[in-house]
Amino acid sequence: MTQTSDNVTWLTQSGYDKLKAELEHLTGPWRIEIAQKIEAAREEGDLKENAGYHAAKEEQGKTELRIRQLTQLLERAKVGEAPADSGVVAPGMVVTVAFDGDLDDTMEFLLGSREVAGDDLDIYSPQSPLGRAIDGKKIGENATYELPNGKQASVKIIEAKPYTG
Repeated sequence: MTQTSDNVTWLTQSGYDKLKAELEHLTGPWRIEIAQKIEAAREEGDLKENAGYHAAKEEQGKTELRIRQLTQLLERAKVGEAPADSGVVAPGMVVTVAFDGDLDDTMEFLLGSREVAGDDLDIYSPQSPLGRAIDGKKIGENATYELPNGKQASVKIIEAKPYTG
């Protein structure tokens, strides 16, 4: 679904549409709702000890941060197709790997971004050590990467298929 190259983020049309809809909701109805919550809390009086006011202001800050993130992401987005089902690992693929070649110790995950994927799948960034190690590998190939503790780990690519979200 996404592939970042320099400052460009590649998105499928459905991923772009999903993020655009979220941005429109946050900048429209959600901003109005937050402003109303803040105004209602303000009318309760002393702002120093007004938990509702502070909670609404914090929610407003988080919303504005998300709006900035989405705006930047969409400004540098290039819309294209999901990767081809070629058996080669690339961002936007659901990948199954076997640790140390052990077919009983496997993991399936999306090589991509949480921005466009649901919560039902683990996600590894293409820039992560595992992501960099497997990017471009074919089914059946092995890859080695460094763990946070400095040790090496190896995986064998079992499957790589486009994420259909």
